[in-house]
Amino acid sequence: MVFQGDGPLDTGDVSGGGGGGGGVGRIALGGGAGLIITLVALFFGIDPGSITGGSGLGGDTVSSQNASELDDHIQSCTIEKANTDAICRIVATTNSLDKVWSAEMRGYSPPRTKIFTGSVSTGCGAATSATGPFYCPADQTVYIDPSFFAQLEQMGGSNGPLAQEYVVAHEYGHHVQNLTGALQKGNRMGSQGPLSGSVRVELQADCLAGVWAYHADKGPDAMLEPLTQQQIASVIQTAKAIGDDTIQGANSNPEGWTHGSAQQRSRWFTIGYRSGDPRQCDTFATNDL
Repeated sequence: MVFQGDGPLDTGDVSGGGGGGGGVGRIALGGGAGLIITLVALFFGIDPGSITGGSGLGGDTVSSQNASELDDHIQSCTIEKANTDAICRIVATTNSLDKVWSAEMRGYSPPRTKIFTGSVSTGCGAATSATGPFYCPADQTVYIDPSFFAQLEQMGGSNGPLAQEYVVAHEYGHHVQNLTGALQKGNRMGSQGPLSGSVRVELQADCLAGVWAYHADKGPDAMLEPLTQQQIASVIQTAKAIGDDTIQGANSNPEGWTHGSAQQRSRWFTIGYRSGDPRQCDTFATNDL
């Protein structure tokens, strides 16, 4: 178990959506309107055509459900169910993230989260499961299809509970950046290259996910049990699996990077996790990424 205790979860900002087919529209690359691109898997930074489909919901294996069924599933979630059910794990993680960021950031307001299957309409346009998890600044909403977790494992990442929670925490990091103006700053610095705004935004989101992990198991009201080194290792494995150089292989060209290398992604998560201090996540203050 990762989440401790039992009882209902706050589902006020979480809803279900999708369930149908549909094409990919223009969606947001975490970094604001100027970084809107087409046919890019946002969390990976790769062509979604290279990701096999799949769907699913209940338990750690998920099956296609419509929006109404998803909403019913979400409303049934408890802290205890979050340890065996992927959808409830997403909901519990949003509860933990809101608790941590409300304490760590003055003026924090929570995003909405939409759990979907198939395709979904967003404030940034239409998207499908192939898009991967993403944050849309236009409607301040995190979008996640739980089938992504199995796809992530196929890419060499971990499908362990904390690795899944890291995915949610990374997208919440983009919301924090939207509130602080970091998304807008990154947007002005370009969308490709080793020192681009996009890479800085993505690495900072990894670091902010680490900050959450540092605080999530501390204090009398902590939702997570004490994290183990094995669980942290599962996140590092996942961060490395989605580095630009890992995905692109031997012919990787840093000038085309959008998310950062395997080493950089794991390094910045670790900086956040070891320090627990969002101020240590200023990827815009250094060229030593």
